[in-house]
Amino acid sequence: MARKDDIRSAYKKLGGSASIYDGMMTCTTVLGTAISRAVWGIGPEMNAAYIERATSGIPEGFAGSLLEVPVGTGVLTMPLYDTLEDARITCLDYSPDMMASAQQKASILGLHNVTFKQGDVGALPFDDESFDTVLSMNGFHAFPNKEAAYAETYRVLKPGGTFCGCFYVEGEKARTDWLIKHFYVPKGFFTPPFETHESLERRLCGLYSSAKVECFNSIACFTCVK
Repeated sequence: MARKDDIRSAYKKLGGSASIYDGMMTCTTVLGTAISRAVWGIGPEMNAAYIERATSGIPEGFAGSLLEVPVGTGVLTMPLYDTLEDARITCLDYSPDMMASAQQKASILGLHNVTFKQGDVGALPFDDESFDTVLSMNGFHAFPNKEAAYAETYRVLKPGGTFCGCFYVEGEKARTDWLIKHFYVPKGFFTPPFETHESLERRLCGLYSSAKVECFNSIACFTCVK
């Protein structure tokens, strides 16, 4: 409960920098919540639940090395990192604009243990087995080369390390699938092919020694151990 309170407090500190996108990702603005309900069928309560589930592979007091890819605007994770002062965190994104937004949030929160690097998830600029944890929040549905992304996130994770996060899967909610196909894909926000709950579970169980997948409507949350 203490970590939830700390994260909630950090969200409040970021309130002034929230964009429409951030409001949608966190259901913390009227417009953002309306968009989230319309597209994903997700309101504030389920939104908080899926974010908590997606990051549950990172224990309280985590003090290891963590890679987040992609970091996006950082709205989902900078408040979490505010509670992990002993961790060594690297945030990577292909988009300089997204990363600049995340850096701004890190600055607002005064985070000194988070570094940022521009790069491609399909060719991560890190040595094999470099990180104790790899976190990917809402990224895989956008990656153009998903096979390379799966291989690279696995490669840089240490044996016994945790791969966790979330992303869109098709086949769970017809309205969401229709909107993704007719709006998000044509605009280049998402890139097919997409996993289903079943295909993702098969893939992760085939790669990792253990894997668990749980869906919140069309958002699949996963925790795997290498």
